[in-house]
Amino acid sequence: MIGWMHHTPRRAVMSTCGITAVLLFVGTSAHVTGLFSHGLHPYDWAPGWLNLYWSSLALFATLAAVLLIRGKRQGIDLACAIMATDLAANWYTVHDIQHSNLAAQPRLQRLTAFATLVLGTAPFIRRHLTKCDDG
Repeated sequence: MIGWMHHTPRRAVMSTCGITAVLLFVGTSAHVTGLFSHGLHPYDWAPGWLNLYWSSLALFATLAAVLLIRGKRQGIDLACAIMATDLAANWYTVHDIQHSNLAAQPRLQRLTAFATLVLGTAPFIRRHLTKCDDG
């Protein structure tokens, strides 16, 4: 590991985990609202597999946020997996289903910025978090 990654200030790690957890909870609220309003298929224009994926984020984003708040390494790992797959699903949706682009989609712009934050900071903060079995 690169030496300066090892020396990430604890305050930066805590701040990044907190911001990421809050933003994951914001995403969770959107997915929970969709579930309560429309069930497992909140987007009638999207294929079933995308609806199920987005609905599952109500659980997985919550789990990632809770693990991050507890300072667990699995939280950032799960957040990275969520952001990579959610970003891919949303880019697919915008480009192939809606026939649009990034410039016309503020929601996709925000998601891309958030994914960049999570994926870009993960290597710096991961080593400072504990494994779930570490107590």
